[in-house]
Amino acid sequence: MLIGVISDTHIPYRATNIPKKVFEEFKDVDLILHAGDIEELTVLDELKKIAPVKAVNGNCDYHPELNDFEVIKIENIKIGLTHGTVYPKGDTQQLYYLAKELGVDVLISGHTHRYLIKQVNDVLLLNPGSPTQPRSTEASIMLIKIENSNLEAKIIKI
Repeated sequence: MLIGVISDTHIPYRATNIPKKVFEEFKDVDLILHAGDIEELTVLDELKKIAPVKAVNGNCDYHPELNDFEVIKIENIKIGLTHGTVYPKGDTQQLYYLAKELGVDVLISGHTHRYLIKQVNDVLLLNPGSPTQPRSTEASIMLIKIENSNLEAKIIKI
């Protein structure tokens, strides 16, 4: 299974649209995960034209139809999806504890606008960064490949 991961699109308040390269990179994905700060739900409608979408609210979102956390099981891997609004921003210890509370093997978050692939003890922490408003990094998204219960995450710079 191929999963496209995106976060912090902030459309239309900080960017006018999702870059074309995101759609090019996601063209073959089976699922898209959005880790919040969507702002306008039309973003999800655009992504749904490619593949099914699961999304969570970010600190700039107020969508009652979205949850703050989602847990998705793919093969034998439990993936948590959250915006990751922890302080200090991006604190991996707090993200690790959140993953343990959710009972997941992998925690996908956003919020920092910086990409991250980091193993912390028995939890893999992933952040795709932001394709529209990166901070101290290049604009980015992520692709995750799950095959035979093995997960491989790759940052794609936009």
